[in-house]
Amino acid sequence: MDSIQKNLLEQIAGIHEVPQGAYSVRINGSLYGTNSSENIDIVKKEDKPGIDIYIKDGTKNESLHIPVLLSQTGLKEIVYNDFHIGRDCDVTIVAGCGIHNGGDEASEHSGIHSFYLAEGAKVKYIEKHYGEGDGNGRNIMNPTTYAELADGAYLEMETAQIKGVDSTDRVTKAVLGKNSKIVVHEKIMTHGKQFAKTEFEVELNGENSGAHVVSRSVARDDSEQTFISRVLGNNKCSGHTECDAIIMDNAKVAAIPEILASNPDAVLIHEAAIGKIAGEQLIKLMTLGLTEKEAEEEIVNGFLR
Repeated sequence: MDSIQKNLLEQIAGIHEVPQGAYSVRINGSLYGTNSSENIDIVKKEDKPGIDIYIKDGTKNESLHIPVLLSQTGLKEIVYNDFHIGRDCDVTIVAGCGIHNGGDEASEHSGIHSFYLAEGAKVKYIEKHYGEGDGNGRNIMNPTTYAELADGAYLEMETAQIKGVDSTDRVTKAVLGKNSKIVVHEKIMTHGKQFAKTEFEVELNGENSGAHVVSRSVARDDSEQTFISRVLGNNKCSGHTECDAIIMDNAKVAAIPEILASNPDAVLIHEAAIGKIAGEQLIKLMTLGLTEKEAEEEIVNGFLR
């Protein structure tokens, strides 16, 4: 792993080298290395790029790292990863993709992740996207996540688009059983002429199932963002989606909600707010000695924290 790839790994996973425990590292379209543990088994797919992950019943306090690194310009790939989470597990999965594009061609990664959580399983899923490069090539990432939660399962997702991603089309769909819950926290920053679209769809099929989806984003320069959310309440359930966006310069942001209740005991709420940085916030920080630009950065960083 060269210095560029190590930097990408640090940006998306917070580590400097191949992690301990269970992991699967993918570099420039090929598996760089995998390691299974006593409770987490990683199997390479035979029919298409990707892996199958099997986590044994009752696995607690273990983590899995599955970063993807691209440092070759013009590389385009689709990867399929399936996660089979056993009963009563409590695990953390750290994913993400980092692209360094030093050429003129577009580099693109599309990750198709499917989660199957058994009864009582608990998963925290962290996914970061990061792009950089000293060329004119575009960095494109299109992640798709599908999740099925059995009775009493819990899935928490933290997704972040850090910087340098020219185009992204993120799709997340989930189907929930009885007493199951999904919590999603999304953070996105766009600048220049970047484009980001995120689409959430949750089917609350089980009694007392719940969803809580929060998206926070900042759009700068001439960038564009679209946030679409659909929550379908098909039983006694609760659903809440929230989109908060700061818009700056000549950017464009759209929030498109849809909530559909087909049961009288479904409680569904959508909130959306788009606006610029308040002038009084800037003035307050500038009285403390910050320039206007420094004050803006502090506000944006705090908003996305």
